Amino acid sequence: MEHRARVGNRLLAALPPADLKFLVPHFRMVPLERDAVLMRSGDVAEKIYFPLSGLIAFIMDMPSGQTVATALVGNEGAVGILSTLGPSRSPMTAVVRVAGTTLQISPARFQAALDRSSALNGAVQILSRALMAQFQHVAACNALHSVEARLARWLLHVHDRLDGDTLPLTQETLAEFLGVRRTTVTHAVCKLRDSGAVRSNRRSFIEIDRPRLEAAACECYQLMRRRIGRIVLPEEMTPPGLVRHPRDRAALFAEAEEVHRRTPSQGVTGPRSRGH
Repeated sequence: MEHRARVGNRLLAALPPADLKFLVPHFRMVPLERDAVLMRSGDVAEKIYFPLSGLIAFIMDMPSGQTVATALVGNEGAVGILSTLGPSRSPMTAVVRVAGTTLQISPARFQAALDRSSALNGAVQILSRALMAQFQHVAACNALHSVEARLARWLLHVHDRLDGDTLPLTQETLAEFLGVRRTTVTHAVCKLRDSGAVRSNRRSFIEIDRPRLEAAACECYQLMRRRIGRIVLPEEMTPPGLVRHPRDRAALFAEAEEVHRRTPSQGVTGPRSRGH
């Protein structure tokens, strides 16, 4: 839809303009570079990110040095937003796995908007539930389903958030999604390729056949997709009786862009994540 394309982030696009205006003047649009760390485990969030494109993974760092992905966030959600629920340190690391662009805002500015907006409070609660459900589903899926089915699920989650059937994913990233060694990833990709779910795989890219990949995935994919879709249900964010005008959102962002047009923006480039 036009207003979602204009706003870019689906969570923000679902907010009424009257509530969105509390945030827009304080946004900075910055690039996200692949492998950049937005937040480390144990850190307090210094920025809140609303991705417009690209892909961010929440990573659990184990004492052994191994890492495993627990959730993905694209332009349907936000990173760092859970810090608004109370003072706490992040239990996970947030790493850019596909480069893109994001809107960023300070937690203080976001909290000020949160104090004034019931719709924004509703959005935070919906996103929090969706993330918690994703964490739970991933834990259950890791225990119950085969590596091939889990890999198919992760590839579908990535495909949902990106354009095109060729996914810019390295072997290291796939290993991180699954919590396995690269040799296991290679074996799983070969099995999916034999079934036609993966058409080809080459360095840093993997081409998929969506219908066959859905057939290869476990039931967790559809369950998680439905939960993520709830993030942008307008009836859960918009107070009763409020009519939303997409053009009002476009005007808000146009004004903010004019204000910030001459302000140089530094991209989110590092520090880099550790290798698998």
